[in-house]
Amino acid sequence: MRALLTALTLSFFLLPSSSDAATLRCGTALASDGASKSEVLMKCGEPLSKDTRTESVGEKTKQKGPEADTTQERIVYKTIEEWTYNFGPRQLMQVVVFENGRLVDVRSGGYGR
Repeated sequence: MRALLTALTLSFFLLPSSSDAATLRCGTALASDGASKSEVLMKCGEPLSKDTRTESVGEKTKQKGPEADTTQERIVYKTIEEWTYNFGPRQLMQVVVFENGRLVDVRSGGYGR
């Protein structure tokens, strides 16, 4: 019984974590978190569609001064691109999201055509 409990405990730590790692499989090639757009193009080819938008995000920074701490806020602009891949009627379409040219997310869509 004790050996079973130990084995179960160890196997729990060996399971992959449920982090939100973005990975796109294109045949035998994999494109993972942080891949550039050119890397994804080389591994997966041209997508069915590309959509681009710009988002603005407020970013706060604290600075220590001689008399008081100050907080400054600045606007940071990010370029978001979503590429849609259609791998055929028996596979789910994949939406690949790039932020400032780097892969950050992969979502499944409906079945392709």
